[in-house]
Amino acid sequence: MNNAAILTPSSTRVKTVILDICALLFIYLTPAISHLFSFPLYLLEPMRIMLVLSLAHTKKNNAYLIALSLPLFSFLISSHPSVLKSLLITGELCLNVWLFFFLSDKVKNIFGAAVLSILISKIAYYIFKFLFISAGLLNSDLVSTPLLLQLSVMLILSGYLFFVYKRNRN
Repeated sequence: MNNAAILTPSSTRVKTVILDICALLFIYLTPAISHLFSFPLYLLEPMRIMLVLSLAHTKKNNAYLIALSLPLFSFLISSHPSVLKSLLITGELCLNVWLFFFLSDKVKNIFGAAVLSILISKIAYYIFKFLFISAGLLNSDLVSTPLLLQLSVMLILSGYLFFVYKRNRN
């Protein structure tokens, strides 16, 4: 008898629901965790971390659900980020999901697809943020998270996706 765990549709759904609840809790608790450790956790892009976990461990539709719901959930529970910035983040995360699946089919390299999908979605985010700032719709710095930190997070999350996909393929 094979001792390997077999994921049935219901166990896959349970895993997805658990990940979604953890994502919402993580976003909900991010301010408290930041205060607890005296570190601004938002610098590590918690929404993107949860998005990548969703990309790695659930189906495409759930990744879109995470991309759409986390910024909205964050705004509803804490009024942060602002409505416009929440919309920017939602667009960025949705573009990230779409690009990841599109590029992973085209380039057949999960690490490259992950890096490019994050990079391109960040560029789009900064273009629209610049336009919003220029139009007076947002009052903030264009770049508030150091670019080197963003690059580090991008590479770590892309590496995680690469290893998860590689392990699942074997």
